[in-house]
Amino acid sequence: MKILITGRPGVGKTTLIKKISSLLQNAGGFYTEEMREKGKRVGFKIVTLDGREGILAKVGFPSQHRVGKYGVNLKDLEELGVDSVERALEEKSVVIIDEIGKMELLSERFKRVVEKAFNSEKDLIATIKKSSDPFVEKIKNKKDVIIFELNERNRDLLLKRILDMLKSNRGVGE
Repeated sequence: MKILITGRPGVGKTTLIKKISSLLQNAGGFYTEEMREKGKRVGFKIVTLDGREGILAKVGFPSQHRVGKYGVNLKDLEELGVDSVERALEEKSVVIIDEIGKMELLSERFKRVVEKAFNSEKDLIATIKKSSDPFVEKIKNKKDVIIFELNERNRDLLLKRILDMLKSNRGVGE
C-alpha cells in the first residue's frame, strides 16, 4: 500500500507522520522538522525514526544547492534520510518519507530511493508537496497510490483511517 499525504504548508503533515510512525512497531525512514531561533524559522532538520538527526537546510548554510533563503545540506539528507529509507526497505514493513519536496528533490540519490520504495512490496507513507514538478507528478500518478489531502477538518480522522488501512492490508501495527 502506497499512501501520499499532501496539503498546504503548516496544516500538520509532519505531525500526522510522527503520530503514525510512533504507533507502528515496524516502521523506518525519516521526517523533517522546523529549526527555530528566537521564534523565527531558520531551517529544517532531518530526524530518522531510529533517532539520528542532521541539518536538511538552514539560512546561511554554505551550499551550492539553495531553495529560497536556505542552503540545502545534501550530505545529511543522503547519509541520514536516504540511508534510513534504504534500511527500512531491507528491515521494516512500513517505510516513512517526510517529505518529497523541493529540497529533497535536489538529490538524485533521494529520487532513486523514492522510486525504489514505490516499486517495492513494502507499505509506504510519504508526504508530498502540491507541485507541478515532473518527478512529483510521476509519483502521484503511479498505479495504486492513494492520495489524501490533509486539512484542519480531516486531520484527526486521517490518523485512524491510515492506521486502519495499514492494519487491514498487512496486520501492521498490531
